[in-house]
Amino acid sequence: MELGFALSSEDHSPNELVRQAQIAERAGFTFGLISDHFHPWVSEQGHSPFVWSTLGGIAQATETIRMGTGVTCPLIRIHPAIVAQAAATVAAMMPGRFFLGVGTGENLNEHVLGDRWPPPDERLEMLEEAVEVMRLLWEGGYQTHRGRHYTVEHTRIFDLPDERIEVAAEATDGWLYLVTLTGTTGARTEHSPALAGLVERARRATKVPLYAGFGISTPDHAQAAAELADGIVVGSRAVEIADEGPEALRGYVASLRAALD
Repeated sequence: MELGFALSSEDHSPNELVRQAQIAERAGFTFGLISDHFHPWVSEQGHSPFVWSTLGGIAQATETIRMGTGVTCPLIRIHPAIVAQAAATVAAMMPGRFFLGVGTGENLNEHVLGDRWPPPDERLEMLEEAVEVMRLLWEGGYQTHRGRHYTVEHTRIFDLPDERIEVAAEATDGWLYLVTLTGTTGARTEHSPALAGLVERARRATKVPLYAGFGISTPDHAQAAAELADGIVVGSRAVEIADEGPEALRGYVASLRAALD
């Protein structure tokens, strides 16, 4: 069962996020998810660095841990062609270690340029076209796309990774949060009576593994999540323990793994 680490851009400075990625790698986490916001959820959090710059730092500071955005909205604030270029650059800096998590966003972040906030069904339609645009540009060469929501004219991304960029798409259903990642699905959830049913629906729909996070912080949480999912993602508690020293963090990770076995 995989063990992932959540990097909260809304709670930490860019240099601190790079440090946390290093800590996660040394502690044995196999992948990380870093949030992508223009604003924090609440002002008291006090941070929201540009995720692509932070990922460049993480690429240079780590060697093995896989990293992905959790998640980027390539719809309004940033055109999908620009996200495609940013993702290609990071993937080239982290060969075989980067995946692009995408979602339909929140008005909190997407209103900043004064654009209208589309309804959910339209945003899902926009997301589908945005992913189509990005994958087209990742094919290489000069590309043109004229769709309902986006236009790209004779555009080429020159620096592409050797391996195909994996794309994760976010959707929500009640208490369940899903991220589909080329054969991997992540699930973040609050405990509720409907949870088992939602997870079962997700499994029928996707036929791929499920990951549970981000509210998991104790071995008991991990064990409960493992009854429904195939892996977990942890965040703030691991950071707190890391500040106590490497031995404390390794012990924490070992306790989580023991609960998952």
